[in-house]
Amino acid sequence: MTISELEKQRAELLKQLSLIGDMRSGTISVRYQRCSNSSCVCWSHNHPGHGPIYSLSMHIDGKTKIKNYRLGSELEKVKLEVENYKRYRAISQELIAVNNAICNLRTIPVVTDIEELDALKKKLEKQFKKKLEKK
Repeated sequence: MTISELEKQRAELLKQLSLIGDMRSGTISVRYQRCSNSSCVCWSHNHPGHGPIYSLSMHIDGKTKIKNYRLGSELEKVKLEVENYKRYRAISQELIAVNNAICNLRTIPVVTDIEELDALKKKLEKQFKKKLEKK
């Protein structure tokens, strides 16, 4: 592909990103659960348990947070937001791949002036020296 074709593809991906809308990370799962009452019907061998319980699991600040939802408009809203986040991730990965291809195709400017080359080397050495000192 040419750079102009890749730039058009990048513009289309950015347009798709702008149209995503509300999103949230996480996973929606369906589960059944037994209660603590041993005389309840859910304790029988072939009973699946109480439910279904719809749970949104999210990883926030190194911890897993779980919120339960009932069937209805709130669960549908959360489901759409999670799907939008999955679309966002897929488009972002594709955007990164297109940007990498563009960067690989762009020509590298050749520095012929010795003074300019020395100034560039000093600038880069200074930048990398700061990064090494931080470690």
